[in-house]
Amino acid sequence: MALLLAFSAVLLLAVLLSSLAHRTVLSTAVVFLAAGFLLGDGVTGLVPVAPGDDVVSTLAELALFAVLFSDGMRVGWSDLRTAWRLPGRALGWGLPLTLLITAAAAHWLVGLGWAESLLIGAVLAPTDPVFAAALVGNDKVPPRLRQLLNVESGVNDGLALPFVVVFLAVAAGSSDLHLGELGTELLLGIVIGVAVPWAAIMLERTRFFAASTAYEPLNAVAIGLLVLALGKATHGNLFLAAFAAGITVATFGERQRESFEHFGELIAELFKLAALLLFGALVTPQLLGSIGWAGWAFAIIALVVARPVAIWASFLRSGLTGREQAAVMWFGPKGFASVVYGLLVLESGIVEAQPIFALVAVTIALSILAHSSTDIVVARWFDDEHETPVWYGKVRDRLARTDPGDGEHR
Repeated sequence: MALLLAFSAVLLLAVLLSSLAHRTVLSTAVVFLAAGFLLGDGVTGLVPVAPGDDVVSTLAELALFAVLFSDGMRVGWSDLRTAWRLPGRALGWGLPLTLLITAAAAHWLVGLGWAESLLIGAVLAPTDPVFAAALVGNDKVPPRLRQLLNVESGVNDGLALPFVVVFLAVAAGSSDLHLGELGTELLLGIVIGVAVPWAAIMLERTRFFAASTAYEPLNAVAIGLLVLALGKATHGNLFLAAFAAGITVATFGERQRESFEHFGELIAELFKLAALLLFGALVTPQLLGSIGWAGWAFAIIALVVARPVAIWASFLRSGLTGREQAAVMWFGPKGFASVVYGLLVLESGIVEAQPIFALVAVTIALSILAHSSTDIVVARWFDDEHETPVWYGKVRDRLARTDPGDGEHR
């Protein structure tokens, strides 16, 4: 009851502030994170939750599933085939390089063993488009940049999972890494994500079935729920299944996608905000103080060094303008996938589980504050028609003159 009351009140506040948040660096994500922090055990204790509570892991998992399902609907298979070159660089080179740089920082700064360091690198490697929504959803931003960030963040959640499980097994001292089972889970998630929506859309096109106008938005809801249920029942990778299902609907069911689009975004937003409230409640003052100066230095390096360096190296001679590459280097926000994987580590019982979770939680909290508050600023960087302050226009024009590829981009 306390959680429901708190969420309702903060949701109303976020709605009332949403217009201001749309125009400024204020972010509704930050509002929910801060509210959770203030209402959690570490401050007022009005919303008592612990990392081991089922509601925390379940809500984080559902939020990530809903977000990936909705994000997948923004692209189709044809889009992926024709524009895979850039996401391929981010996933093939950027993901492992980010993992390794993050692991090196954890080992040398915090003093974790290499197995634990690689584990925290895998947990923090995935990115989340939710906290860069103004950038991904802004039509003024180049389509290839929006597609790059959307596809990368949708796919890397599932790709990071095998690394998390393998390094977790190594940290626990297990000799059996279950690589075959991991491959089966990934493949099964993709198969479920493609087969279920394709079959549902094909059935509706027969003369025996037809969805009424009132029920049309529920078509995609039913597809998503069935994908989730089958993924749970078969232990398929839920995150790859969600993203693949969204892409399949966008490819074969344009009408279903259009009818679900607004409704689906609202569902994903509710899950996201509820998960942020709970996550904020887990970030207590005691947790913030437990990591020491080395932990804070690690969190900053994980955000401002690991991702930018990895993306810079991955996109050399890629054809991106300097402005586009800078945006990709900065927007590697950590989100629900890292929360879910961090909770998985915490529940594993390994010796360093608590310190790893504390480092992950602080890094995610800093990422939400930094990325969700700067997405609107960077989005305006690409919006030449947007009214901006005089100082901002001068800085943008100066950067444009030093960007050799920007004139060609326009």
